[in-house]
Amino acid sequence: MELPPWPKGKKMVHLDFKGAPPRIEYLHKLIYLFSRLGADGLLVEYEDMFPYEGKLKMLQATAHPAYSRQEVLSIQEAARAKGLEVIPLVQTFGHMEFVLKHHALSGLREMPHCVGTLNPHKEDGVTLVMEMLRQVVELHPNLNTLHIGADEVYRLGEGEESRGWLSQPGRTVEQLFLGHVTRVAKSVKEAWPHLNIIMWDDMLRGMSYDTLKGSGLVGLVQPMLWDYSPALDVNNTVSLLEKYSSAGLSELWAASSFKGSTEVHTCVTNTQRHVSNHLQWLKVAATVSPGVQLQGIALTGWQRYDHLSVLCELMPLALPSLAGCLQTLSWGHFNPEAQSRTAQSLDISSVEVDTMERGSFPSSPDSDLQFPGRKLAEQIVELTALMHSESIHHFEYNMYVRGWFTPYHRQRKMVNPLIIQQIQSQATLLLAAVEQRVELVKVEMERLYPDTTAQEWVEQHVSPVTTPIQRILEDISACLQEMDPSK
Repeated sequence: MELPPWPKGKKMVHLDFKGAPPRIEYLHKLIYLFSRLGADGLLVEYEDMFPYEGKLKMLQATAHPAYSRQEVLSIQEAARAKGLEVIPLVQTFGHMEFVLKHHALSGLREMPHCVGTLNPHKEDGVTLVMEMLRQVVELHPNLNTLHIGADEVYRLGEGEESRGWLSQPGRTVEQLFLGHVTRVAKSVKEAWPHLNIIMWDDMLRGMSYDTLKGSGLVGLVQPMLWDYSPALDVNNTVSLLEKYSSAGLSELWAASSFKGSTEVHTCVTNTQRHVSNHLQWLKVAATVSPGVQLQGIALTGWQRYDHLSVLCELMPLALPSLAGCLQTLSWGHFNPEAQSRTAQSLDISSVEVDTMERGSFPSSPDSDLQFPGRKLAEQIVELTALMHSESIHHFEYNMYVRGWFTPYHRQRKMVNPLIIQQIQSQATLLLAAVEQRVELVKVEMERLYPDTTAQEWVEQHVSPVTTPIQRILEDISACLQEMDPSK
């Protein structure tokens, strides 16, 4: 099915630095690639990778150094050189885990065990948010647009102070949300009148027309409606955009996804899934009334679901998906011709990263610019395929382990040594095969990312597969030693 291309408006690629922040040299190569693939700008979510100063220095990452001030400026210079706009995203209400996880700031949480949501009643909370915004804005000369987040404000209204506030007649959680967001947005406008302000839309979705119209947000913010599903409901999404527009929030953004929205622990990106999401967004754009002024679309590439979750797909695994999604927006379809253009743009044989033919094109001095990180993508695909193989993934359930080395056998250390040694030999070979590929992945990953990212990735995505096999080997050694009559 062919649809009109994405209408006039910016196509922003989202960079999520809350996990696996690229080394600056690799990031510059990615920015060059984004421009070549058809992006118009970057939506940059620094989180703890921003070089906060003064009392906010505690917000900087500790697992690896945050970007320096010069590196943040170099990101903007690299983007500007390719004609890309940079929009920083700073969370100011929900998803503030990287801030509120610190004990010194725990008193600003809405609830003691909810590290993501800011207490909207604390003056110190607003002061903190505005200082974060000030430092980010001042390190972005010539800034035109700022994203203040405000999505998924979990447990809002459940804190002690909020319950007291809500006990007064006529007060609602919606008013509580709007009060804080409006105050932050107005403060931004007072400090920097020229800035456009974007916010996520999900906390607005259930609000009535009258509530939205009287929210104080009209003329102040541009809601960004996000939906990452390949089965996005076009009619519902159009209705929501029309509701916002009719209430006065007519300048709107869309947000799709090219990675990081499949499953929390996904390692290998599926291009078709994300292309389907963009095809649905094209249907939305073709259906809305002229009154809905779409400013653009952010192609989100989440690196974690939140600050404390595991790493999603690394950027090299998602570059074919990003190329396919941008191609889809530019041409209105992803037919075989578009797929061929996408593959050619990265010098690959398939738009699906897990079916690229290794070495299908001759290497050249420019290959790292053509597909920066391709070698790591290939290595992770190979390692993931091995870990998902029947022999490894279901090792605990193979005939020999289930027949001769159950928890019953291990606890009593009464086993058939001949069969147990066969299990031992097989397990040792499988772990050696995995370890060999892990070492290759680590070497390449540390070239593109901090060393700690490689360590984290292995512990999160390899260890859960190998640890059960390692435990079997440990139990086998204990059993064989127990049954050795010479001991």
